[in-house]
Amino acid sequence: MSEKIFVKGNEAVAMAAIEAGVRCYFGYPITPQSDIPEYLSRELPKTGGTFIQVESEIGAINMVLGASAAGVRAMTSSSGPGISLKQEGISYMAGSELPGVIVDIMRQGPGLGGIDASQADYFQATRGGGHGGYRIIVLAPDSVQEMYDLTMLAFDLSDIYRMPAMVLADSVIGQMKESIVANSRPETPLPVKDWAVRGRAEGADQNVVKSLKLGDGEMEAFHWAMHARYQELADKESRWEEYQTADAEMIVTAFGSTARIARTAIEGARAEGMKVGLLRPITLFPFPKQAYTALSARCKRFLDIELSTGQMIDDVRLSVARDTDVAFYGRPPGAGSLPTPEELLEQIRKIY
Repeated sequence: MSEKIFVKGNEAVAMAAIEAGVRCYFGYPITPQSDIPEYLSRELPKTGGTFIQVESEIGAINMVLGASAAGVRAMTSSSGPGISLKQEGISYMAGSELPGVIVDIMRQGPGLGGIDASQADYFQATRGGGHGGYRIIVLAPDSVQEMYDLTMLAFDLSDIYRMPAMVLADSVIGQMKESIVANSRPETPLPVKDWAVRGRAEGADQNVVKSLKLGDGEMEAFHWAMHARYQELADKESRWEEYQTADAEMIVTAFGSTARIARTAIEGARAEGMKVGLLRPITLFPFPKQAYTALSARCKRFLDIELSTGQMIDDVRLSVARDTDVAFYGRPPGAGSLPTPEELLEQIRKIY
């Protein structure tokens, strides 16, 4: 068994990226994710990798695009305002079918907002964010251990499905410290990157990576092919956690740091005799619709809790059975503090 180490969530991301074989990191400091580039600036060059603090978030994502096109594992990280600036580059990566990992440690917005925790980047992450009707893989950890594990998974899924992948957390998970086991990367079969730009060295084909598709029917065929890939993702890669759902008469659903607080509230509800369970989506895209459909077939009361005025709730309502009542409790950015377990328990009492 591997030895446990005590690290920040942001540090766990950086450690996992190195273990996953990242060769290039391009980024720009912004609170509350700056621990990631700080760690990688120190440790990545020791592995033969390249770290560049770029002049802007726009430059960073385009460097990720270029490195990925050459066939190497590349990543960037930022927070809400920086992720917004990266959206054009992410769209170009999706259009070019390029892998790459983006880490978003969410802060308050819109605009510069504030540096406290928020979950208001859900739309930006799960709806693609940029132009062109694309989607990206989105993973939502709720612990420092998952920050480590899901970062490694993001690299693998991104390579397998040839699309960008995002690790979406907030400042609570990014800044908190927990003990983790820094496991080695699983032996995952990965496709050969025979599409990568190699030049003519040693007789290699001179591939061209681009998102411009002007041939007759070429763009339509591309969109349907990507649509099929998204469906394959949903069928094979949807992930979620259930807690105390076997006999539940009410389901609380939340992701990330909010799910941690909700789990404590559920324990309090159970102590009062209320049969309440938790459904936590781990993949936000693909959203684990099958889990919501299955639970709502017998349990008709859901409570969605978010650090926003409600974004994930749209996916919840689309995924549950039509006769399910979905209530909402939100703490939008700027409320001043995270909800307490007691606060969430009171919301459970009202609905139960």
